[in-house]
Amino acid sequence: MDGYLKIRKSCSSCNAQLHHHRADDGPAYLTILIVGHITMPLLHYAFVKWRPDPYILLAIFGVGCIVLSLYLLPRLKGVVVAFQWARYMHGFSDAQQPVRKQGSHDRR
Repeated sequence: MDGYLKIRKSCSSCNAQLHHHRADDGPAYLTILIVGHITMPLLHYAFVKWRPDPYILLAIFGVGCIVLSLYLLPRLKGVVVAFQWARYMHGFSDAQQPVRKQGSHDRR
């Protein structure tokens, strides 16, 4: 990663070109999906168990959702680009790939 959401133009270890990736909205969708599935059951449990003031719940879970989203979003973007690289999608062709170690499985 180069900055928060930007992908580097090329890999720093193998020089594979990364500028043509197409992650688009995939990482944001995955982040919302994961954060929602983690926080909503906790929110429901906290509300049913302790019945706190709604503003307290909003403050605690709002900050939790923001922190978790900021942590997951760049990592999930890296996962999406890595998946595209592994599957030779969106311009990641055989010619641009570094030589893989012998014994690795080619799934094409």
